Amino acid sequence: MKLTGGALRVKEALSGPGWTEKADQLRVYSGSRFQTVDEAQAGSVVAVTGLSRTAAGEGLGAEAEALPPALEPVLIYQVLLPEGQDPHAALGKLRLLEEEDPQLHLVWNERLREIHIQLMGEVQLEILQALAAQRLGLEITFGPGGIVYRETIAAPVEGVGHYEPLRHYAEVHLLLEPLPRGSGLELAAACPQDMLDGNWQRLVLTHLAEKPHLGVLTGSPITDVRITLVAGRAHLKHTEGGDFRQATYRAVRQGLMEAESILLEPWYDFRLELPPEQVGRALSDLQRMGGQAGTPETAGALSVLTGSAPVAGLRDYGREVAAYTRGRGRLSCTAGGYAPCHNADEVIAALGYDPERDVDNPADSVFCAHGAGYSVKWSEVKAHAHVDSGLRLGAEPPPPEEAAPVRPRSVSYAASLEQDKELQAIFERTYGKVERGAFRPQPKPARTSLDDRKYSIQAQKQGPGYLLVDGYNLIFAWEELKAVARDNLDAARQMLMEVLSNYQGFQRDIVILVFDAYRVPRSVQDVTKYHNIYVVYTKEAETADTYIERATYEIGRHHRVRVATSDGAEQLIILGHGALRLSASAFKAEVEQAAGQISAILAANNRSAPSQPVAAALERARRRQEDKP
Repeated sequence: MKLTGGALRVKEALSGPGWTEKADQLRVYSGSRFQTVDEAQAGSVVAVTGLSRTAAGEGLGAEAEALPPALEPVLIYQVLLPEGQDPHAALGKLRLLEEEDPQLHLVWNERLREIHIQLMGEVQLEILQALAAQRLGLEITFGPGGIVYRETIAAPVEGVGHYEPLRHYAEVHLLLEPLPRGSGLELAAACPQDMLDGNWQRLVLTHLAEKPHLGVLTGSPITDVRITLVAGRAHLKHTEGGDFRQATYRAVRQGLMEAESILLEPWYDFRLELPPEQVGRALSDLQRMGGQAGTPETAGALSVLTGSAPVAGLRDYGREVAAYTRGRGRLSCTAGGYAPCHNADEVIAALGYDPERDVDNPADSVFCAHGAGYSVKWSEVKAHAHVDSGLRLGAEPPPPEEAAPVRPRSVSYAASLEQDKELQAIFERTYGKVERGAFRPQPKPARTSLDDRKYSIQAQKQGPGYLLVDGYNLIFAWEELKAVARDNLDAARQMLMEVLSNYQGFQRDIVILVFDAYRVPRSVQDVTKYHNIYVVYTKEAETADTYIERATYEIGRHHRVRVATSDGAEQLIILGHGALRLSASAFKAEVEQAAGQISAILAANNRSAPSQPVAAALERARRRQEDKP
């Protein structure tokens, strides 16, 4: 927990929506060790025990909630478990990862007993697969991906739900209204208190928010809809909390069955760079996908197309672009929200969802007659409803009626006081004088012992640290080495080896410099020792990225590993293996800092002239290379 203002003390109460808990301990961690403190000030990061209902990104106190994630998963995959693995047990383990990362969406299909997961693409699949194997002991695979669709409505509609088996009663009337794209789901209440008590109204809103409501076209969650409670009825004797849950769910489904539903699909905003002779091919493909593109622009020797298109068409289009442009084309996509599906009829027919056969989300209502409950079809519920909400959607308003005379408020209030006095006098003559006592709540027993919980702390990794360096990535990321590589790549490699050798003598980490020998014919990789560092040339058909990923997975289980590279995809994968990442610029700053500290030590001991910074060290390595015969 990070404190952004004020102070937090031990045993101080923290509260959230519907809960209040105390901070039992405040811990300041350093690696696997921690120190308890009595108070934490603003700006500090502490671990707080005793809180069981908090979530990642939640704001406590005066802090607002975290902003919603900018990216929303648009692809869904089925999780394939090993043979004999219990899906319920596997779901419980995967929920631990979902709790750590709220953007990891797990979906459980109770009818098919299947686990589905919503992600952005294949890189997340690889990371999740590795995490499940390392931390949870689950060897999972994934089925073919599908599109995450949404549904909305075109016009306002009233939904009615009635639930009245024997000795149960609840009726709910909801108004469903469409909202602009990207608004999500909004909930409100406009029901008079004298028709339905406030406690029941809050319960209805709770039931509306506790689950994603599915549409009737494909069974996808609804969005961009405002749901307002407009009427309802409860029974003084027979109504229970679960009755309003059933009535609320049925009211939503009944309204969706009557409404004109619209199927929404996710779209990408794209930027496509490709040679000018391939622009016609790209425009034809985008038109076939149902996308939209602007006028082509020129950027150097390439043409640039910008626009938007459905995710279903663009999800694998990057590979196709690389194929027909022979590697010269580049496609970049960002989330563009949801829009009406361009081939809705085909998608609905392919999914084959029948809302009337969905027993988990019924649209029919239950009424009672002659001591037994019976089901009423969703299309006939409004004719059997016990409450008139007063909504007349699509009908002309009735002519205004002449208002009845209203008694003055003061006269009405005085009359009610006189009636209360008469009733009290009759009660005292019958049962005796009423004595009013002061009622106080029973004192709660004091706590005699603290909750003694056990916490497991992961041991810090022992042994020397490792630094893996992507050689060619750094050569073309550092301007000094890049300038040398234009004339002599071997000289640039030698200069980088000199700099890393000097750096290793100060930091003491085991340095492994990896060069990509993808096209060199050799069956095994070549490992040589240059002064105090190891230089690896990969084997044929193996990239430096592949070697580094394998090395971080094998070494990272027992040692601290850092990787210096600016490859974004590789950084994501090494993070999944538990290694730390260093960009090329950050690693250069670290090398310069080490060179400066070496200079300070030598100057203090008067042993020699101050050592050179990185630029001077590179120049010295260049001179050594030129002096060689």
